[in-house]
Amino acid sequence: MRYCFCLQVRPDRLDEYVERHRAVWPDMQAALRESGWHNYSLFLRDDGLLIGYVEANGLEAAQQAMAATAVNTRWQAEMTEFFTGTDGSPPDESFLLLREIFHLTETSSSED
Repeated sequence: MRYCFCLQVRPDRLDEYVERHRAVWPDMQAALRESGWHNYSLFLRDDGLLIGYVEANGLEAAQQAMAATAVNTRWQAEMTEFFTGTDGSPPDESFLLLREIFHLTETSSSED
């Protein structure tokens, strides 16, 4: 399934947040893959609106698998300070899921 979520990055921390994501730890990337996160992307607007997209066979199970890893605990502890509106909770427990209302699918054509 496809999932989309949003969070708000502190406007005064945007550059540092972007820089941190240019060098996501290899063990964090491996843990995401092993926990069932696929085709995962983050998009950031200039005002700090962060949109995430991920494909998983059940987001809750993928989140629980990540929560069980030490690398995720370390990563979330470092990332928490970048966000507003999370009341100090880790970002991966604070995002707002968005409802999918349209998806363009590929169709096969009989005319080649």
